[in-house]
Amino acid sequence: MSFRGTFDYSLDAKNRLTVPAAFRPTFADGLVLALEFGPCISLWTPPAYDEYVTRSLEGMSRLSPERRELLRFFSAYAFPGELDGAGRIMIPPRLLEKAGVDREVTVNGAEDHVETWSRSAWAAYDADLSAKVANLSERFGLDPAR
Repeated sequence: MSFRGTFDYSLDAKNRLTVPAAFRPTFADGLVLALEFGPCISLWTPPAYDEYVTRSLEGMSRLSPERRELLRFFSAYAFPGELDGAGRIMIPPRLLEKAGVDREVTVNGAEDHVETWSRSAWAAYDADLSAKVANLSERFGLDPAR
């Protein structure tokens, strides 16, 4: 499934996120919550997260200190999870703190995973992205009119 769309939610008192209904079937067999390089938390299917990590480390020597550091990051800040009966997932406090995510969140599809941002951080990023997208498209030879 390709994840698309942007949704605003509020975490409850137990740090549970309501996953958009359209995304829930993809996570029926579990998910991985992981810290992203940007200030957000991502939700992956376990096979997609494993592939992401593998591809990210491809070509790096297994003995490389940089590879070990990246592997530690990918492993230390990834947590298994399951949706509850109401389609919610509890986000570990460690991830919320590291990502700077508070109660008011924006959830957006990111093709092969889902991102959860602090609503204010997403608003700032989105404004910047909207200003840059035309230049990015032009730089890589994409015609936004097509």
